[in-house]
Amino acid sequence: MLLAPILLAAAASVAVQHYEMFESKQLVPMLTEVLKFRTYAHNDEARDAQQQWVMKTAQTLGLEARDAGKVVEIELPATVADAPVLGLVVHGDVQPVEEEAWSFPPFAGRVDKGYVYGRGAADDKGPLVQALLAMHVIKESGPKVRTHTIRLLVGSDEESDNTDIAEYLKAHKAPDYSLVLDSAFPVVAGEKAWQALTVTTSLAPRAGVAKPYEVVALTAGLATSIVPDHAEITLRWLDGVPQWDALLQSLGKLPAGTRITHGEEGNQLRIVAYGKSAHAGVNITGGRNALVALARALDGKLPSGGANDLLSFARLAGRDLTGTGLGITDSDPLWGHYDVNVATIKTDANDPKKTTLTINIRRVPPRTGEQLELKLRRFVTAFNTRTGAGLTFGGFFADEPLVFDPKGKLVRRLLANYGAATGTKSPKPAISGGGTYAKRLPNAIAFGMWFPGKPYPGHDVDERITIADLHRGAHVLIRTLEDIVGNPRIVEPFKP
Repeated sequence: MLLAPILLAAAASVAVQHYEMFESKQLVPMLTEVLKFRTYAHNDEARDAQQQWVMKTAQTLGLEARDAGKVVEIELPATVADAPVLGLVVHGDVQPVEEEAWSFPPFAGRVDKGYVYGRGAADDKGPLVQALLAMHVIKESGPKVRTHTIRLLVGSDEESDNTDIAEYLKAHKAPDYSLVLDSAFPVVAGEKAWQALTVTTSLAPRAGVAKPYEVVALTAGLATSIVPDHAEITLRWLDGVPQWDALLQSLGKLPAGTRITHGEEGNQLRIVAYGKSAHAGVNITGGRNALVALARALDGKLPSGGANDLLSFARLAGRDLTGTGLGITDSDPLWGHYDVNVATIKTDANDPKKTTLTINIRRVPPRTGEQLELKLRRFVTAFNTRTGAGLTFGGFFADEPLVFDPKGKLVRRLLANYGAATGTKSPKPAISGGGTYAKRLPNAIAFGMWFPGKPYPGHDVDERITIADLHRGAHVLIRTLEDIVGNPRIVEPFKP
């Protein structure tokens, strides 16, 4: 029943009809093919291979393709002189994976029961394929007079170093205005600031509470922007025969949706907490934080020292998902609350004696990054004074929210096209906790390709997207491209 208005709206579009008759058949095979490239951080071989695939595929579709270093340019030229450039922007890299946690190989490109499964299916290789096919559709059956050049920019390190667009802009002019296909529909009028608080210490014991065991190792999480689904600690019994029963029977209550397992080997005990991963900025409520679960289970169970200090801080920061444990109570009627993800505990690769807890914070206006940094620095100092800990403060606070006028001309055009393609009456702009290339590229705004009302699966274990939504998103993009490239330049697109 829900599809009827969508199909009815699409029936008025020649280009969408062309897509359904021809290009739609290519979408799933293309996506499963590109999902096989293991394009996580610093895997340069996979990145290069995928960039070659993108260029070859684009040329097969009759589009121009250019290697621009960490960015690939795919272009459909305008048919008129001095035309503005409409950018489409995606990233071809993906978040790292812990393959043992997946129900299937994450880079196999699996299709089953109406879904495409694999790392990047939603974030952001699905939109990459949608964009390629939409551009081909416009070439074949779009407006006869194309008033804009369409230029697809495919980045390669958005999920890690995020330097690709900055490097690209040193030698290339930005499009006149761009749509970043890496977030939510109908259109994203605000992106929260991406911040990271770090506290670092040694795991070594210190004076205070003594236990008959010591901490050998402590690790948690996969990446800063992922709700951790795994956290573990290894303890070693100091003298005599290990007596772990009292500890195991007294573990604290776990948060809903998490669980604890343990295993003994010799004089060591390994305790592992499991939760559910999720995108920390877009779907934090869908996650179940294993690190916070481990911290709560071990409340009062560890000897004084760095491990207990880190878990005590994690327990405090993980009191809720909005930061009240860190003293943050800010909220805004439009932007909502902060999103706070107690993300990782990792040993420093250059100094094994140092271990760092990282907390991802998605900040809303009006507090600035500098103000938040000062507040959290004072918070850590007070924590050290109160507990005797020696946590070293650090982090990243340079990012700021991205804000658009919801009455801007381009915003209103995008809302109108989304409404026409989906049959949605009076769609409203969205606010996102996830940061996109729109923060790196001038005159860019996030537009899809994820539909509202469904938990976002990007960054999650067993990442997947419905084939129906892939086609539905392609419809929206095609309708939007028809509108923009078939009409004159939008002057001052982000102003009313």
